[in-house]
Amino acid sequence: MIRRGSSTLNNLVQSLRVSSCFTQLGAYSSKASSSLQVNRLSPAYCEDEYANLDWDNLGFGIIPADYMYTMNCSKDGNFVQGQLTPYGNLELSPSAGVLNYGQGVYEGTKAYRKEDGRLLLFRPDQNSIRMQMGADRLCMPCPSTDQFVDAVKQVALANKRWVPPTGKGTLYIRPLLIGSGPVLGLAPAPEYTFLVYASPVGNYFKEGSAPLNLYIEEEFDRASRGGAGGVKSITNYAPVLKAIARAKSRGFSDVLYLDSVNKKYIEEVSSCNIFIVKGNIISTPATNGTILQGVTRKSIIEIARDLGYQVEEHAISVDELMDADEVFCTGTAVGAASVGSITYQDTRIEYKTRGESVSQELYSTLEGIKRGIVEDKKGWIIEI
Repeated sequence: MIRRGSSTLNNLVQSLRVSSCFTQLGAYSSKASSSLQVNRLSPAYCEDEYANLDWDNLGFGIIPADYMYTMNCSKDGNFVQGQLTPYGNLELSPSAGVLNYGQGVYEGTKAYRKEDGRLLLFRPDQNSIRMQMGADRLCMPCPSTDQFVDAVKQVALANKRWVPPTGKGTLYIRPLLIGSGPVLGLAPAPEYTFLVYASPVGNYFKEGSAPLNLYIEEEFDRASRGGAGGVKSITNYAPVLKAIARAKSRGFSDVLYLDSVNKKYIEEVSSCNIFIVKGNIISTPATNGTILQGVTRKSIIEIARDLGYQVEEHAISVDELMDADEVFCTGTAVGAASVGSITYQDTRIEYKTRGESVSQELYSTLEGIKRGIVEDKKGWIIEI
């Protein structure tokens, strides 16, 4: 007898669902572009209904979608054609480069659902370019931009039923590049794996749309000059966990870090870039090797200039931060989040968050473009 919930029963159900989709998938495959390799064993392609989730209470946690994409690097350093597979665990050697020496980079992008059901991607080519920069810094081969974007498209399409309804959230897509080959001495791994998985998500911060309350960290550094702070290396993130935990235990949303040399200039928050507003001038720290070149950051700068704001990229001192009218953070996960207060030593400064704030104007424009509501005049959107 097969018990409910057993792997045997689950596999049987999956097989039945797949067989019922062959006809539809064949028709779809004949219409698909040559660059989009459709996996015929993918029931998600022929299911237009939503996954069974409470879309109104979606947080920012892992809810694995049906499929992920994997592509391996051959010995000559070239990535061969990848494929969609059911979401599942990886098999790695204990001596894999990523496990022993942290040789890995990752990206984050999102798929959005329009009212008519079509899916939109926002500037995935920019994520690819940033991954290439990170791969070069960590001595890793990297998929081409075409390979990267094609993989993101496939993952979004295969997991369409996990893309939240309009206004309920997004499908967060996580591309990873890791040294998967075995290595003992300190050296680049002999083999590499590029993979992409996805999860439906809501707001990154638990407070939802409430303004952030940041704490300026003086003891711990996020990055140093000459290090890897300017690329999305996996090694950048575990070191900030202690500072975040301490800040949250004190009632703060996150940590704002200072430069490691002078301890005078702000750099970025744990997972996002920061902007300040003074009058018609919007300023953000320059990306000088210690600050991540965020895709959202770059997009916000362009939108702000289009709207008539003067945007400056330069070193911002704590004194300048404290004198700002408004502060906000940007990132793929957070979008554009208003900062309600910043605490530095024993001083707490509060900022404008209500009414017609600059961050809300920029956020509305950016989200409008991402969701197909505002006309995309820059070619940022890819429809799939």
